[in-house]
Amino acid sequence: MSTDIKEIVKEKYGQAALRVTSGGSSCCGAAPSTGCCDPITSNLYDANQAEQIPEQALLASLGCGNPTALARLNAGEIVLDLGSGGGIDVLLSARRVGPAGKAYGLDMTDEMLALAEENKRKSGITNAEFLKGEIEQIPLPDNSVDVVISNCVINLSSDKDAVLKEAFRVLKPGGRFAVSDVITRGEISPEVRKSLLLWVGCIAGSLEENDYRARLAAAGFEQIDLEPTRVYNLQDAREFLAGQNLDVDAIAPQVDGKIMSAFVRAVKPRSH
Repeated sequence: MSTDIKEIVKEKYGQAALRVTSGGSSCCGAAPSTGCCDPITSNLYDANQAEQIPEQALLASLGCGNPTALARLNAGEIVLDLGSGGGIDVLLSARRVGPAGKAYGLDMTDEMLALAEENKRKSGITNAEFLKGEIEQIPLPDNSVDVVISNCVINLSSDKDAVLKEAFRVLKPGGRFAVSDVITRGEISPEVRKSLLLWVGCIAGSLEENDYRARLAAAGFEQIDLEPTRVYNLQDAREFLAGQNLDVDAIAPQVDGKIMSAFVRAVKPRSH
């Protein structure tokens, strides 16, 4: 990850963690009209899931999807969450894989790691472990995890190829890549993309869906599938473009239906 983007991400997520621990919510403030990352980060976890984890883990979630609801996790499996934040997806995964399994969370932000550890303590979950590090250099050995999940963090990286190669490396043969991410569909003009950097993932750029497929294939993955889970419409575009000194009426139609949260699946070949 390039130093400037990395520092911005670290600062933003550190502040989000501190807001949660001081009783606030973790809204990232990228959409001035709402003061929040909505519509991306809203209503991702159902009441049943919310009951399984501490409230602060839920408040700290800055994701755009719910990989734990979409990924198939089996008892006894080892799961790795890239960019685990306050730990919500790690703790939910740890419950899903049971005592014979394990869930790792990887994050580079000290404040988020501290919050995750506190949430783990409150939850009483013992088969979860949080690691400090970067998603471009995963501190786990080759062929060591069954499933890699992530909740709208890969789009924050300035070296997505490195992230995908590392995910491929740590997965066991036959292992599954199952992440939520923000993607774009079709052509979006550079000026619009520049303004969207403030919104999509709150900081950095998302991949166009065919580019994402190509990069996964280049990393070695097979059975690649991108399934849109939430498509952002004209009204969403108006919300996230408001207050950015832009001609919203001219730009919003250009992005209507072109930006979406997606569930991205792929498999590491068994023969690898």
